[in-house]
Amino acid sequence: MSVENTATKKKLGAIPISILDSATVSEGSTPADSFKNLLDLAQHAEAWGFNRYWLAEHHNLAPIASSATSVLISHIAAGTNRIRVGSGGIMLPNHAPLVIAEQFGSLESLYPNRIDLGLGRATGSDQSTARALRRERAIEFPEQVNELMAYFDPSKSDSENPVKAIPGEGLKIPIWLLGSSDFSARLAAYLGLPFSFAGHFSPSYTFPAIQTYRENFKPSESLKEPYVMMGLNLSAADTDEKANWLFSSLKQSSLAMVRGKAAPIQPPADMDTIWNENEKQFISQSLKGSIVGSPQTVKDQLQTFIENTQADEIILTSYFYDHKDRLKSYEIISDFINKA
Repeated sequence: MSVENTATKKKLGAIPISILDSATVSEGSTPADSFKNLLDLAQHAEAWGFNRYWLAEHHNLAPIASSATSVLISHIAAGTNRIRVGSGGIMLPNHAPLVIAEQFGSLESLYPNRIDLGLGRATGSDQSTARALRRERAIEFPEQVNELMAYFDPSKSDSENPVKAIPGEGLKIPIWLLGSSDFSARLAAYLGLPFSFAGHFSPSYTFPAIQTYRENFKPSESLKEPYVMMGLNLSAADTDEKANWLFSSLKQSSLAMVRGKAAPIQPPADMDTIWNENEKQFISQSLKGSIVGSPQTVKDQLQTFIENTQADEIILTSYFYDHKDRLKSYEIISDFINKA
């Protein structure tokens, strides 16, 4: 299946490639180790020509340490010079929009023209954790997004918006909507915002969501034409066999989530000794949005995906046990980036 697009066909090397990270914690390591690895990868990514480095908000998950997302964005931005840094995303139901406006207003003031604000409508947690975050009052996501956007808009009169985000008001921070279905695709289209689709964990909805977004897009002051960034899992290595072996760490993490026993990232293992046939089929289906293999294999997979979706940008995420393998994986991808 592919998405119809009358524009010039996009090719690998002609569109930006970015990185989505969750500060993954491997078995035997600590969040402090993860934060060091975050910065190391971000610095390499900047040197290799990647476009963005985004952090995802999650809570109460053993393998993920990116809960204080804004803090980690500042950590990465402070240790780099050019690469854009942002959220992929901030789970807005967890927060008062004013607080996010102030946090990202502060980030933009510290690191001008480098900050992205990606927004999601999930909580990034279970219900118990959502209650611990004190976000029990039901507020519609579109209402939250509009409130947040108003804090950055100096044209709103005091009577319309008596509370100001300081810093924040008047700053031009790109706002993205993230989604794994067509809900945020429709909202992003209606508001004229760029849209990032979570193909790395919701591959079955990829084409319907993209098509919905493009068909319903309304130009805005911030964006004249639809802009789609696609999320994909990545495991690249010198050979197909090694890449698939390393990819088993993500499969184990997914299996642990299915079983309700989230654990730090595990070393690669033979999955046939770990999962049953039903689990194998379910996880294989959920991980179809993955780029796995040798340099030539991942190049071919990326090119096919770009041709089918006509994505404007790709954002890759990875779950490796060993940081050196993660670095090698993104170094392989960097060979396909147009550094002109």
